[in-house]
Amino acid sequence: MVHHLVLKAGLLLSMALSVACSADSGNGAGGGPSAAPVGASSGVALSSSEQSSLAFIREEEKLARDVYAALAAHDPMFTNIGASEQTHMDAIATLLTRYGLGDPAVGKAAGAFTNPTLQSLYDALVASGNVSYAAALTVGVEIEELDIHDIDAARVGLSHEDIATTYDNLTRGSRNHLRSFYAKLKAAGGTYSPKHLDAAAFEAIVNSETERGR
Repeated sequence: MVHHLVLKAGLLLSMALSVACSADSGNGAGGGPSAAPVGASSGVALSSSEQSSLAFIREEEKLARDVYAALAAHDPMFTNIGASEQTHMDAIATLLTRYGLGDPAVGKAAGAFTNPTLQSLYDALVASGNVSYAAALTVGVEIEELDIHDIDAARVGLSHEDIATTYDNLTRGSRNHLRSFYAKLKAAGGTYSPKHLDAAAFEAIVNSETERGR
């Protein structure tokens, strides 16, 4: 059930980006809808796919933060990484404000989401993670793997350097979180097979040194 929902969340972002790209390509020489938000620094309108990815990733980072808060009793690491997820949320919120976009997470309590797929995923991950210590760590590994996958997908076609830089910072932090969760899972005798990244990419991350950044 959890794996199905995680796959659905990843597919949801891919579909949103695909639809947004199709919409952009149908707007003629202007390169996007006339009402597209314009960056204060570049003066270039955000594409529909950039808008969609920012909104989705804002809530996906909230999901990580909220799941880790719900699993915090299992290990202090969940609290520490949850604080880092808050900085990720704040970074995306800054971009939403900069480009005049609505924030799907505003006013939402912990564990509450605008996106119904992310809501279902949150509920399933918390239930799964609270089964045992190893299960909680497995949830942490999968969340970080999914974050890396989805942000990599959101990079495609980016035309704004500030968004690209923010995504770089977020994936660096997610790689570090993945290393931490995976190391503890292995130490606890658990195993994990990657579900969103290819095996080589996953192994390259977990077998490499921690990077600077959160």
